[in-house]
Amino acid sequence: MRRNLWDYEIKARAKGHRLVAGVDEAGRGPLAGPVVAAAVILPPDIILHGLDDSKKLSPAKREELFPKIKTQAVAYGIATVDPEVIDEINILRAAKLAMKRAVENLPSDPDLLLIDGNQKIDSSAAQWAIVKGDAKSFSIAAASVLAKVTRDRIMEDYHRLYPQYEFARHKGYGTRRHQDLIAEHGPCPIHRNTFKGVAEYVNR
Repeated sequence: MRRNLWDYEIKARAKGHRLVAGVDEAGRGPLAGPVVAAAVILPPDIILHGLDDSKKLSPAKREELFPKIKTQAVAYGIATVDPEVIDEINILRAAKLAMKRAVENLPSDPDLLLIDGNQKIDSSAAQWAIVKGDAKSFSIAAASVLAKVTRDRIMEDYHRLYPQYEFARHKGYGTRRHQDLIAEHGPCPIHRNTFKGVAEYVNR
């Protein structure tokens, strides 16, 4: 039986919610760069062929969907939290802060948040936390694409600033190549100094 990615949105509207925002983040795991979150309110009649959890999509498909989501959404908000803050408050809190900011950046106030994961965020809006929500909700999937593409583009910009780390290649994730380059050059200003794989080289 084919899964219906609108199930949560349909249930929400049946309960009287009209502005339902999907919320997701990208970049909890990398050793460098910001964590990025997006919040998206979609109209119920939107058609976005191929939309799914961003991790299941090719980079080309994500890039194709990115402008379509932004153009057709009722509203969207995107926010980032930088590596210094991640180091200061930890990645879980930073991810939740990014999601809070993304919701605050929506031009319309949502009356329900569908949040990817098992934790709610600091918001006055009603919230449903949905584990693996990016594979279960169309709105969360849309947010995951906006967050992922935005973060990838940020890392490509950082590649031009710090080419010795090859950020365009691995987007800051802890690949063997990236770890070798950290060992060779030491961390740069966008590395997360509290993360294993970086912390060992801070002040070396």
